[in-house]
Amino acid sequence: MYKPGGTIKSLLTDLEQHTYVLPAIQREFVWSAEQICRLFDSLMQGYPFGTMLFWNINPENSDKFKFFDFVRTYHERDNPHCPPLPIQYNKPLVAVLDGQQRMTALNIGLRGSYAEKVKWKWWSSPDAFPTKRMYLNLLSEANFETDDKFEFVFREDGLSEHEAKSLWFPVGEILGLSGGPDMQDWIEKFELQKEQRKTAYRTLDMLYRVIHTDQLISYYEEKNQDIERVLSIFIRINSGGTKLSYSDLLLSVAVAQWQTLDARDEIHKVVDEMNSIGSRFNFSKDLVLKAGLMLADIGNVGFKVANFTHENMTTLESKWKGIRKALVLATHLLSSFGFNGQVLRADSALLPIAYYLYIRKFGDSYLTDNKYVDDRHEIRQWLVKTLLKSSGIWGSGLDTFLGRLRDVINNHGDSGFPINEIVSEMNKSGKSLTFEQEEMEDLLDVQYGQPLTFSVLSLLFSHLDLSHHFHIDHVYPKSKLVKRELEALGFSVAEIDLFGEMANKLPNLQLLQGAINVQKQAQSPAQWADDAFTGAQRPAYVSINMLGTLPRDPKGFEDFFTARRNLLQQRLSALLA
Repeated sequence: MYKPGGTIKSLLTDLEQHTYVLPAIQREFVWSAEQICRLFDSLMQGYPFGTMLFWNINPENSDKFKFFDFVRTYHERDNPHCPPLPIQYNKPLVAVLDGQQRMTALNIGLRGSYAEKVKWKWWSSPDAFPTKRMYLNLLSEANFETDDKFEFVFREDGLSEHEAKSLWFPVGEILGLSGGPDMQDWIEKFELQKEQRKTAYRTLDMLYRVIHTDQLISYYEEKNQDIERVLSIFIRINSGGTKLSYSDLLLSVAVAQWQTLDARDEIHKVVDEMNSIGSRFNFSKDLVLKAGLMLADIGNVGFKVANFTHENMTTLESKWKGIRKALVLATHLLSSFGFNGQVLRADSALLPIAYYLYIRKFGDSYLTDNKYVDDRHEIRQWLVKTLLKSSGIWGSGLDTFLGRLRDVINNHGDSGFPINEIVSEMNKSGKSLTFEQEEMEDLLDVQYGQPLTFSVLSLLFSHLDLSHHFHIDHVYPKSKLVKRELEALGFSVAEIDLFGEMANKLPNLQLLQGAINVQKQAQSPAQWADDAFTGAQRPAYVSINMLGTLPRDPKGFEDFFTARRNLLQQRLSALLA
């Protein structure tokens, strides 16, 4: 039987006083700004808020568990995580098992802010994450395309509140209003027509009632103090909706069992650090937690309760400093190979590399020391080949596969990356790195914009130092192969269609340093090479990049494309034989 829980205002008061807390098993806040706005619109339209599930924790048990606060000022880069709370001694608490996302959305919309990255701006840019607060247009009309009736948006403070068809009310201010006169005073600050004043007051009054007077909160409560029962309930209620990773639950076990370090905080920190390296990656806490199991030589690397015993978690904590160092070093290594989150097709490929670096106890010098140059080359070639296999090296049977690679590296990796032994084990595991002719033909047809394209190019041109910022560049500018340009030169419809297909394919692509690519712009490749190189530099550049005869105009493009495809095919066959 559910129980009434009062108003949204009373709920937020309890949040502020930390009466409601988040147990460690809860995941992070994952709603977008649009989802928050839709929740408020639903409340204004009278839709059900949904019943929540609370776990009442007795005062004598409040210091036995790790708890977190609700996000209030969300910042995608600097503040995306639920802040940890200090140990709560002898205090009655209500842990939220179901309802976190809705409660956090209310907290951000009414008491906080939301800062997400502006598209195309750099992550490091100070103005890439403008702080925005929720506003309600008191003059809004129903949006029949989305079923939204009220216009809630996140806007930067300081913008004009009154526009032609808009009167923007800062939603958080409703908490400080005491009723009709206050609302009337707020509206009267603006020059509005009579009907607009009526509309604005009706909308603001509806918001006031939703927040201050309507009894919208209802909940079920669990009073049992057994954490195993609570965990079981939590798994059941999170089996649908936004998928809850099982690692979130197991992470809570680590949080409860680490004695010195805060497991959740440590894992979040290393994820953030890894993802900030180079041109940024997209590693998850699932990957880092799995890396912990693999590098600490725990079990079979799987997310199974049996692997998260007190003994294993003690081992993981004792080895954590070295594990974290190896993960960060491995990410730097991948970045030096030119990889980032957009072109790394399988994050799990990092794990065997990190394990090798961990057991060898390498430091930062590994990235640049000449005595490791061959070792780094072996790792790079192996990594790229695993990413090129269409069968999916990093797919099914991953936990068993990682366990076998761990054994091979542990047994044979004391003097160098054991490439031969690894390849042999992969053959036994049905994950061969042998490429059939059909697979190689498919690789020659990869296109600009596909994650796989970088891996193919980096294999073909492994002489490049990809630790510098390289672009995937069209050898013959795509802008010179468009219909309008080619029609003016007298090409047929069939030729124009063919050029359009070839423009983005591998034989017309190369890796070029970013600054040089900007300099090259839309010049014909022959003209650019004439201007960029002198003397013997030009033929040397053309040769090492397998460019053949560079065309000066579109008439030579098809011959160039065909000749270079043949050259690339020969090299690819030799590398993948």
